[in-house]
Amino acid sequence: MGNGLPLMPEHDPRLLVVDDDPGMRALAERFAQRHGYQVIAREGGHELLTELPAIRADVALLDRNMPELGGLDILRAIRKADPTCQVILMTAEATVDSAIEAVKLGALDYLAKPLNLERLGELLGTVREGIASRRLLLAADMALATQCEFCGMVGRGPAMQELFDLIRRLAPHARTSLITGETGTGKELVARALHKSGPRHKGRYVAFNCAAITESLAQTELFGHARGAFTGAVDAKAGLFEHADGGTLFLDEVGELSLSVQAQLLRVLENGEVQRVGALDGKRIDVRVIAATNRTLADEVAAGRFRQDLYYRLNVVEIPIVPLRDRREDIVYLTAAFVREFAARFGKQVLGLLPGAERLLHNAPWPGNVRELRNVIERACMRSEGGMLSEREVLKALGGARPEAVAAGPAAVSVVPCAEPSPELTRPIIVQALQQESGNRSAAAKQLRISRRALYRRMQALDIS
Repeated sequence: MGNGLPLMPEHDPRLLVVDDDPGMRALAERFAQRHGYQVIAREGGHELLTELPAIRADVALLDRNMPELGGLDILRAIRKADPTCQVILMTAEATVDSAIEAVKLGALDYLAKPLNLERLGELLGTVREGIASRRLLLAADMALATQCEFCGMVGRGPAMQELFDLIRRLAPHARTSLITGETGTGKELVARALHKSGPRHKGRYVAFNCAAITESLAQTELFGHARGAFTGAVDAKAGLFEHADGGTLFLDEVGELSLSVQAQLLRVLENGEVQRVGALDGKRIDVRVIAATNRTLADEVAAGRFRQDLYYRLNVVEIPIVPLRDRREDIVYLTAAFVREFAARFGKQVLGLLPGAERLLHNAPWPGNVRELRNVIERACMRSEGGMLSEREVLKALGGARPEAVAAGPAAVSVVPCAEPSPELTRPIIVQALQQESGNRSAAAKQLRISRRALYRRMQALDIS
């Protein structure tokens, strides 16, 4: 993972103005430029839809009634192309129903023509403040991800902090360690951290996947062979134990080794001497051995598939890794680190995730743990055309299956605060709904399709008595 933080670009915010009236486009352009906006003006039409991903506007000002393509149609297209873009609709024929429809589709506000320029200025200021706030929050998440990093691992919760502390304490001393954890939890990262933090950090770090090779090849790869030891052994070959002399040998998925190879491994660990296949004499070596498994080796011993004496020899110090589903508080920091990595790799200005996308990640079951999360962020960044990963992009990267909600608990703390249900509802819309319902808040809330409590909070925020 790189160290640079991809922040929101410093350019002036962009306003997309879409209106078939050239006078209105010119008025909006002059006004927005005075408020520090870059302006992209379009007459409308279906060709605009193909431009939207490239325009990447921060806010769009759309005329609702246009001959070829209406403002609501463009609003829907913007929601798909770039969910971070705020949308303001304007029309000469404002109605409560059309305003509610616009807000349901995600519009920031609904302005009547002729435009109230003071209100438009307030909205543009709100968008600018939102951009600045989002920039600060994203920078804070990225900075925290960096601060929570230890030897390539990211974690701020108690489980990972305890793991980091255990690595620091064991690295200077333990010559044999057993790392346990599910697939994808980062066992090799822990092994590398033990190597880097210990006295052998200047020696070689050699990794060997015990599950990816046959028994006969495992013998020659680990222990080497003498010349003429078998057909095809034209030259003598040093094994990985000799190659790692003075450093660290990491045996991933050690539970996959055959019993005969396990016996040879035990001999090396006990005697500190490796004997090449077909050789008469052994060779003294000084190697730190770190083994890892996603199996429960005690069960493998009971089933006769793993040697008990080797299990005791490896399990001098066990280092367990907690699965991702039991440390969901770290997902936000892992995600920030992966977004930073893949934004740099793909040369994209991907800045972070929208709240809906973060909730999807938080609620996912993660059977593949951190490796699966990393792959999901990589796929989402590949697809992304905007600055923020959307719920749709993350859902596709997850494979299209919407995760079930997880129960909140000590290990399942939501990383996304619950937003107000209706922050887009403006004062005129709420007042009109209350007037139509003769001040009955329950009826007005039902009309606006929000809860009564949400309506009450919104009325307080807008100082509506």
